[in-house]
Amino acid sequence: MSLVLDAAAQDLLFREARTANTFSDEPVTDEQIQAIYDLVKFGPTAFNQTPLRITLVRSPEARERLVKHLAEGNQAKTLAAPLVAILSADNEFHEELPQLLPHFPQAKDMFFSQRPVREQSALVNASLQAAYFILGIRAAGLAAGPMTGLDFAGVEKEFLDGDHTPLMVINIGKPGEDAWFPRSPRLDFDQVITTV
Repeated sequence: MSLVLDAAAQDLLFREARTANTFSDEPVTDEQIQAIYDLVKFGPTAFNQTPLRITLVRSPEARERLVKHLAEGNQAKTLAAPLVAILSADNEFHEELPQLLPHFPQAKDMFFSQRPVREQSALVNASLQAAYFILGIRAAGLAAGPMTGLDFAGVEKEFLDGDHTPLMVINIGKPGEDAWFPRSPRLDFDQVITTV
């Protein structure tokens, strides 16, 4: 095997990990979320930008406001999850670039002065960060249930503003009873990898 990561960690992060559909009652603490973020914030992005924003939905009132914007198949599991997070892309991320890229502060205006350019970059890089966040949840021994079956405009209006684009909603917690659907197939190496 060519991987440095031991087999147990590979299983935890990838091979045995799945999207959870049920969760136990065990709460997800702020300390756990802090530890997850403190790990995944080091994932690479273009220009070291950090467009991902995470809105933790903890109160029952906020949960009800969110659930009405989810596809029917996602509503019950979201109501029952210990914690729910709305992941969005901050389209004004460029304002932080002088802090995040101190050796090249002019990147803020040189590359990201136009809103359409920022929106595209925020979408790509926040999506990368969302993937890191899911892996961080798994690294914490928790399960993630990411969902894109939602009314994006409704979630944006309810929880965000015009500068933030919703990406997905993630249910977070310890897996519950019958949490997993059977593993779906994946493409083989030769179906994906091309050498030129």
